[in-house]
Amino acid sequence: TARFEAEYDLFLTQRLILQPRVEANLSAQDIPELNIGAGLSTVEAGLRLRYQFIPEFAPYIGLEYEAKTGETADIARLAGEDPDGLKIAVGLRAWF
Repeated sequence: TARFEAEYDLFLTQRLILQPRVEANLSAQDIPELNIGAGLSTVEAGLRLRYQFIPEFAPYIGLEYEAKTGETADIARLAGEDPDGLKIAVGLRAWF
């Protein structure tokens, strides 16, 4: 499997940052026990808005769209799941 992720920080102010992000997951073969098909399995795109109190501490809220694709989407449909949807993310970006 492989994962590609890209993000970019757009400074609205010195502390308020909008971060568009995209992520793609790929699989070289079917992994039935994880319900993953070969090829491009999922794509996720979203926006996060964070307020950076200090560079090491920044809470955020975000909206993300995730879609299962190809064989992975077919597996999800057969299991009665929706292959795509929106998520709300709330978190804390911190590093030491």
